[in-house]
Amino acid sequence: MPDVTCLGELLIDFTSVTPGASIMATPAFEKHAGGGPANVAVGVCRLGGSAAFLGMVGNDEFGRYLAGELADRAVDITGLRYSDQAHTTLAFVALRDDGEREFIFYRNPGADMLYAPADVDASLLAAGRVLHHGSISLIAEPNRSATLQAVAIAKSHGRIISFDPNLRLNLWPNAEAAFSGIQLGIPTADLLKVSAEELTFITGEQSIDAGMAALTARGVPVVVVTLGEEGCAYVWGPYRGRVTTTPRPAVDTTGAGDAFVAGLLYGLTRVSTSHLALSHDEVKNILGFANTVAGHVVTKRGAIPAMPTLAELR
Repeated sequence: MPDVTCLGELLIDFTSVTPGASIMATPAFEKHAGGGPANVAVGVCRLGGSAAFLGMVGNDEFGRYLAGELADRAVDITGLRYSDQAHTTLAFVALRDDGEREFIFYRNPGADMLYAPADVDASLLAAGRVLHHGSISLIAEPNRSATLQAVAIAKSHGRIISFDPNLRLNLWPNAEAAFSGIQLGIPTADLLKVSAEELTFITGEQSIDAGMAALTARGVPVVVVTLGEEGCAYVWGPYRGRVTTTPRPAVDTTGAGDAFVAGLLYGLTRVSTSHLALSHDEVKNILGFANTVAGHVVTKRGAIPAMPTLAELR
């Protein structure tokens, strides 16, 4: 059974072939499998762990392509469902000169939005050690209820709940809806990974330390803030601090945060003790490894194609 079960969106990223060009200016796009939770599942498997994916794609050529991409990378797709009511979600992505991205989504609805409580595979949630999800599956029903049900099932089995808001404001009706939706994932999170911008959006705090304190005051025991080429900041139970990293030239930042989560969850599932019983050195080692995985991914195009093996990291 899987070490990590990931729930959420699985979609096609059509990525501009011309770095620096806008979506409207680019002449062509490359097709890549994507979606935050799916990226994490692949990342864990590529590192040598095991992962399963829960979600929905369209019963179409793109959906079958995505299923094959996950299966070819050893992700358990027994929990993947197919919709005849909506097509597989598509995202068009342009890369600026600094490696950051511009998005247009075709998802109204996309098949991932129709994943419902009846589709949830409870056996996968009862296994393993971690359930990882994001906020995109909290945007609309029935996907929201399915996500909250899966979290409740995993919690009842004592699993670690990993939550990455992965904020995409253009997918929400408005910023207020995004703020309210993300709040649904915070009370149940055992591990919350955010970017600095997301931290400010969620807490209203401008400083990293104040933002992390606001979340731990709400009962989140582990908060990790990714800081790009500066590494990450964290509060992990009684420990707090920063772990730096060696900057890498950014070709494409797509999937960097997901790669970080994959490295973090892989590290957690390699130890036999509870995540809150780790020593400070063990925590810093896991976060340093997650930094390294994320740093590798930004040197290549695409998210899933760029996820590294341990041999590549060495």
